[in-house]
Amino acid sequence: MSQIEETHAQMISDTTDSNVTHSEGTEFDVILVGGGMVGAATAIGLAQQGLQVAVIESFAPEAYQAEQPLDVRVSAISVASETLLERLGALDSLLKMRNVPYLGLETWELDGCITQFHCSQIGASHLGHIVENRLIQLALWQQMTQLAGITLYCPDKVVAFARDSDGVSVHLQSNSKLTAKLLVGADGAHSQVRQWAGIGISGWDYAQSAMLININTAQGQQDVTWQQFTPKGPRSLLPLPGNNASLVWYDDANRIKQLMQLNNKQLADQIRVHFPARLDADFTVENKGSFGLTRRHAQRYYSQNVVILGDAAHTINPLAGQGVNLGFKDVEAFLAVIKDALAQDNIWWSNEVLAQYQRKRYRDNQLMMTAMDLFYAGFSNDFLPLKLLRNGALKLANINSPLKKTVLKYAMGLN
Repeated sequence: MSQIEETHAQMISDTTDSNVTHSEGTEFDVILVGGGMVGAATAIGLAQQGLQVAVIESFAPEAYQAEQPLDVRVSAISVASETLLERLGALDSLLKMRNVPYLGLETWELDGCITQFHCSQIGASHLGHIVENRLIQLALWQQMTQLAGITLYCPDKVVAFARDSDGVSVHLQSNSKLTAKLLVGADGAHSQVRQWAGIGISGWDYAQSAMLININTAQGQQDVTWQQFTPKGPRSLLPLPGNNASLVWYDDANRIKQLMQLNNKQLADQIRVHFPARLDADFTVENKGSFGLTRRHAQRYYSQNVVILGDAAHTINPLAGQGVNLGFKDVEAFLAVIKDALAQDNIWWSNEVLAQYQRKRYRDNQLMMTAMDLFYAGFSNDFLPLKLLRNGALKLANINSPLKKTVLKYAMGLN
């Protein structure tokens, strides 16, 4: 086991063996529910600003070993997300674990009508990294456990929330009671925090599901992620370390359910029939999983002494792989408004400060969700005039121009 693997293993052992790390009292500046990628990043950023943070999470991430099978849940983290992770002190350890830098993005429907983006078009070294979600969380936890300002309650769960005279209190399954000025919900799409705060959501379930399939290929490590649109939904490939790749198959929910029942050899045969010819036919299926596609957007991102981030605030069609990057943008904006409030000696947990965070993020998230819906609807039919129009647009978009560079920078999170 390498030095970093030993560090990770010891970190998780220390966290879980002691059950929970307590401070002497139960009063904190911030109580944060959810220690996933977005929650852990938020906790680190707040602690770096001198705040005392309690983090409540049900499960600690598993220690890393290089021989572990690749997880099916991966994210294409943008350059902007990498910058945030570096500032939080997590990027170095993350890049010592499994990852793939990707240099290009390609999208098409019909052959000959393709849009190709490459990092060289804007003088960048790469567009981002493709990493397993659990490794992003693990790298953040390694940093989180080193900060004196963070108290982990793990494994633990929230039993009840209540409002105090000047903040909130949280009762835990372990019989602990915590109080703080601010409650942060980073606890996912079914957020307890959002529901308790009475923050409504709008949205719908799409008629499709997505299947995630890890394959081992005869081809060496790739550096371009690509996506072909079909009337049934996109077919995508994300490079993984070594001779591996992640395929994403969007289709009718019943069709995905049927595919999940196939054995790996039968599924590989179906992939060869339904994926584009550029996928090398010499591969084996290693692992698979699936999830339904859902759009959810909170009606607001805060209430008195409460704020929500990431999937607790919005879930997006994963068409462009922007989910975790939008969550990290939330973290960036939230940390910035808290920092400004502290610097100006303002009440950093006030509605006025939390409203600034919402103004920074709500419209941008809404625009991205709408754009993904337009792509989803625009490519999900065989109406010939529309098909010709959208393929012409893809071909036109491939011309090197200032607009193309602007789109590429936005995809990298730089605009």
